[in-house]
Amino acid sequence: MKRLGVNIDHVATLRNARGEKHPDPISAALHVVKCGADSVTIHLREDRRHINDKDAKMICNLKNVLVNLEVSMNASIISNALRIKPNYICIVPENRKEITTEGGLNLKKNFNKLKKIIFKFKKAQIRTSLFINPSVNDVKLSRLLEVDCVEIHTGNLSNKVKADFFQEVQPKDETEFFLYGGAVGVANTLCQIFVDNKISLNYAKKTKKDYVNFFMKKELELYELVLLLKFTRVCHLLCQRKGTGSCWQ
Repeated sequence: MKRLGVNIDHVATLRNARGEKHPDPISAALHVVKCGADSVTIHLREDRRHINDKDAKMICNLKNVLVNLEVSMNASIISNALRIKPNYICIVPENRKEITTEGGLNLKKNFNKLKKIIFKFKKAQIRTSLFINPSVNDVKLSRLLEVDCVEIHTGNLSNKVKADFFQEVQPKDETEFFLYGGAVGVANTLCQIFVDNKISLNYAKKTKKDYVNFFMKKELELYELVLLLKFTRVCHLLCQRKGTGSCWQ
């Protein structure tokens, strides 16, 4: 069965940057579950750069919210996790200087240490997973460690996709890259409206490229393109509900 988990760490990042109580990660946890997510993920980092101990405890105590707590192999973090008792634990590597997790655990190097940590979590009846590199050998080592499941690091794959996209489109910078992505999103939605309303599929395909070029030439600000994308998606929903051929206009 496919299940959706939503990471809410950066709700806390925004709160901490503002130095106030909002946005509130506890409210965010309740909201994402209300919207249909099966669980929430939080990372209690050693430097507490986003989620803090109070957040973790309160989120894990929420009723009807399944929590996946990401933790490093740090002894105090492990102790905290055992006290908090989330539904799930994912053991991840951690580097103070990293912006986000940069790769999977070194299972071979940390095999014995991980085995002791996993034993503690399993004894506490917490489902335990490992954050690993996309390697068959790492999957085999995870099985030897008797974890319940694994989470695979896909950063390299994501970077390759982005690199291939840059090579094809050749944007000048990151902003143009996101602008192009937004323009494609708007074009896709408009073309889908055509298709849903039984307007020529060939026309829709031909029109998509024209739309992308049109929006790129407009030199819109990124936020304007995001608003336009949201607007076209609302139009798409309205067309689906009305089911009329003229609605797309």
